[in-house]
Amino acid sequence: MVGGGGAAGEARGRAWAGPEGRPHLAGQAPAPAVSPFQCLARARGLRDLSGDGGVRKEELRPGAGPAVPPAASVAVKYSGYLEHWDEPFCTNCYSKSPGLMKLGKDITLGGLEIGLLTMKKGEVARFVFMPDYAYGQQGCPPLIPPNATVMFEVEVLDFLDSDESDTFFDLTALKFRYFFIQEQQDTFPLQKVLKVADTEREFGNYLYRKQHFEGAKDRYKRAFSILGRSPSSEAEQCQIDASKLLVLLNLSLTYLKLERPAQALAYGEKALEIDQRNAKALFRCGQACLCMTEYEKARDFLVRAQHIQPFNHDINNELKKLASCYKDYMEKEKEMCCRMFAPLNSSSG
Repeated sequence: MVGGGGAAGEARGRAWAGPEGRPHLAGQAPAPAVSPFQCLARARGLRDLSGDGGVRKEELRPGAGPAVPPAASVAVKYSGYLEHWDEPFCTNCYSKSPGLMKLGKDITLGGLEIGLLTMKKGEVARFVFMPDYAYGQQGCPPLIPPNATVMFEVEVLDFLDSDESDTFFDLTALKFRYFFIQEQQDTFPLQKVLKVADTEREFGNYLYRKQHFEGAKDRYKRAFSILGRSPSSEAEQCQIDASKLLVLLNLSLTYLKLERPAQALAYGEKALEIDQRNAKALFRCGQACLCMTEYEKARDFLVRAQHIQPFNHDINNELKKLASCYKDYMEKEKEMCCRMFAPLNSSSG
């Protein structure tokens, strides 16, 4: 959590590269060292984000797209520095894959929240936070002294606008104490439900790309849990089915990554109930059956997928893999039979 110095004391950050000093002349006292922190704090042209000089920003690299929205979940790299320190007092820059943190919940440092709301994906910036926007009059003993001005270097890796989704699930969790959740979900406008499901699926996709498969699976299941509402028309049913299909395909794939082929098959078959000619669903089911050594079923699913997409390399390669596995299986069966009957043949001689 960024706000209470949670990573404090664990940092082993790089030193900040300062400006070259003036040459020292004989007979003169050496000029006092000026830290990079002081250079930035004294620099003119910093953007005043708070209006009172409490939060100032220097953009180091521009980003692209929209700015981070309020209450978003963000993936950032950050390092926090005190005025006379060359190493950060807190940092997550040594993590290969920083997790998503929610503004106002996981990120509680006032200045950092203000700063992040001005940033875009891919942007790198430095911020100077005065005490009222950082750790206040008390500081955060023993590491952060009272009334400390701090500097943060921040890179926005990615973010998701999760506010509506989080609010939705908080509300349904509250109402679950008094009503059946399904009845409550049917009272929400369909477009809101579809948007929340899409956000949860995007969360799952982000975690899947980071190879956090358990977390991805949980997000996909959250999305699927709200798509069981009763449609009021055929058009609504089509919209719900389209959203469901994407989630089911992702669940099937994720369970394959988790090496749980039975669940992968179950979700793949649910996808086929929506679209029996969906090549991805057939392919996932074929993969799951192959993992469970159910070769006949695997062949049936994969051949059906191949009929729909005859030039798909993944499907054709999986059929080759199936043929190889089945060949090895038959050879082992033959070898086992020979061993079983070998004693009988020797005794009859």
